[in-house]
Amino acid sequence: MMEWNNHYLGDTKYMIRQKSGEISLNTRGRGLNDVTGSIHEWLDDTGLSEGVLTVFIQHSSASLIIQENADPDVQLDLQDFYASLVPDNPSLYRHTAEGVDDMPSHIRSTLTDVSLTIPVVGKCMRLGTWQGVYVFEHRTSPHHRTLALNFMGE
Repeated sequence: MMEWNNHYLGDTKYMIRQKSGEISLNTRGRGLNDVTGSIHEWLDDTGLSEGVLTVFIQHSSASLIIQENADPDVQLDLQDFYASLVPDNPSLYRHTAEGVDDMPSHIRSTLTDVSLTIPVVGKCMRLGTWQGVYVFEHRTSPHHRTLALNFMGE
């Protein structure tokens, strides 16, 4: 743990602390992988309850999204949309060294996010009722993915 700074709010002194960690997961190939529970467990272990969480994916062919977590059709529709927007067609790209899905995966990750900033209150992410945090795997084969986590708060 790193003590970052002392701050004063009126007559109350509080200390902002920082916690860093990571979450690893294996994907099954192209699709959305819910990591909300894993992030929540990590947050619970920090001992901090309020602040700002940053989640960063350390890969260029997968991304992070916050999306509906109630109806699985949303995930299927998202995948269909990206398949039509960025097709796996090697005749469209120069970079094809790692397969027909390689460059489309890089393009899809630029259209989404590689990091998320999420407010935390009471050790809980301030997500909406139907929101979850997902790793969006853009490659067709399974991959090992790592998320870097950083939480600043009290």
